[in-house]
Amino acid sequence: MKKQGFTLIELMVVIVIMGILAAVAVPKLFGMIAKSKASEVGPAAGTYVKLQQAYFSESNMAGGWQLIGYLAPSGAGPSETTNFKYDVGAIATNTSDAVTDQKIGWQAANKANLNECSGNGTVFNWTVKVQKKSGTSQDDVTFTSSAGPAGCVALTPTFDKIGK
Repeated sequence: MKKQGFTLIELMVVIVIMGILAAVAVPKLFGMIAKSKASEVGPAAGTYVKLQQAYFSESNMAGGWQLIGYLAPSGAGPSETTNFKYDVGAIATNTSDAVTDQKIGWQAANKANLNECSGNGTVFNWTVKVQKKSGTSQDDVTFTSSAGPAGCVALTPTFDKIGK
């Protein structure tokens, strides 16, 4: 009677291969999870910019969130989701502003660490600033969007192009 099965060497080779695959795949998985969580920031800021442009072309002023009709993504509370907290910045929610100087109109803070992008819900790592140029069309308001520090920029590499 001949016994068939795997030898100890064969089993050890399989375990080593599985260990190598796990060492490569796990960090990649966590990176993809962080990127997917951060993916909500871009569309939220883009919606703010589009509504602000429409309001500006009508009134020649920047408006707060209530005036332009912007509702931040929500779920965990007003202006909060499971992963982010959103804030109006320097432009009040129910007023208009000539914004001759750059003012923060929209900002987001991650509530948990996302890889190298540390957060606790109080440090606003993503911001959109508004400033009026001369004229009255929607092209006469400029938006400067920025993400920082570097770990946050890596999660949203095209965020600085919002509004351009």
